[in-house]
Amino acid sequence: MMKTTRLSVEDLDLAAFESLINEPVIKPALADRVVNRIPVYDAEALTGRLTDYEGGGRAEMLDEWADVLLNGAGCFAIQRATADARVIDQASHVLLNLIEKEKAGSGGGGDHFAAAGLNDRLWNSLEKHALADPASFIEYYANPWIAAASEAWLGPRYQMTAQVNLVHPGGQPQTAHRDYHLGFMQQHQAAQFPAHQHALTAAMTLQGAIAHVDMSIEAGPTKLLPHSQKYALGYLAYHEQAFRDVFEANFVQAPLNKGDLLWFNPATFHAAGENRTPDVERLVNLFQVSSAFGRPMETVDRGAMLAKVEPLLSQAKLSDVQRAAVIAATAEGYAFPTSLDTNPPVGGLAPETDQERLSR
Repeated sequence: MMKTTRLSVEDLDLAAFESLINEPVIKPALADRVVNRIPVYDAEALTGRLTDYEGGGRAEMLDEWADVLLNGAGCFAIQRATADARVIDQASHVLLNLIEKEKAGSGGGGDHFAAAGLNDRLWNSLEKHALADPASFIEYYANPWIAAASEAWLGPRYQMTAQVNLVHPGGQPQTAHRDYHLGFMQQHQAAQFPAHQHALTAAMTLQGAIAHVDMSIEAGPTKLLPHSQKYALGYLAYHEQAFRDVFEANFVQAPLNKGDLLWFNPATFHAAGENRTPDVERLVNLFQVSSAFGRPMETVDRGAMLAKVEPLLSQAKLSDVQRAAVIAATAEGYAFPTSLDTNPPVGGLAPETDQERLSR
């Protein structure tokens, strides 16, 4: 059992990591097949389970998905998850228009784990899609497979966010990483959290993607490292080049067709692939679904608090420890949720927090 203590870079064990990721991937009972070590489910074959509440068919399916994400490969795909390709095409039209408008205005969004200029990002595509074309939005998010997978990992009352990633021909891959929450921190920042928080963070979000175009391996679908979500020190390890080298030597990919869904535990080492095609514009809408439990009990207007406290704080006769305590009680200590359009990461993976700014 993991000790309730802090994790250290000195504890990283590359051999243990390699032993873990070399475990075989066994086909789950309800999966149609395993492709390149990624379990693949057929939506059409499982449709009856979506509404089989009394018979237990839905619960059995969701429980299997949760087990795959936690104890199995850490990822799975659902093929034929969108019965009507027209729904995807309409959404693509809306999202691409939004990307072009933003590029014309501000140059477009950047990427956390890839060099600037290699792709186009549309942050908060969820809200922007709904405002730009609510009819298209409704058809698109009425997809029951998105809801079922989200519920499988997070339970009901989850919170949806989405971000579009458009990778042009020749677009280079991302570096291997884990994802939100601790995955969006620098290594020294993640090391400040105790071990049980490292175990908890992956249970708070689910990563997903829906393919808006047919994507062969050459087009660069998400690179995944099965079983890597089970490495306890992974939020420290992915920053190390030796672990990234192991990822590059062992990652797998599964081709996706338009409308297919890919889901993975955010602790699974992953990265967007290289688009080696001459003509495929790889368009994917990324889902970052959050647990309902990631919210405080009360709504606090910290902006109003800062307006009152900040002018007086620098004049107050406080020790460093006292000042830090006031800042922690007053200002927001987490960078998210935020508008990445107006508050992008600078010099790191996450924007500066109000606590950091106030301390500075």
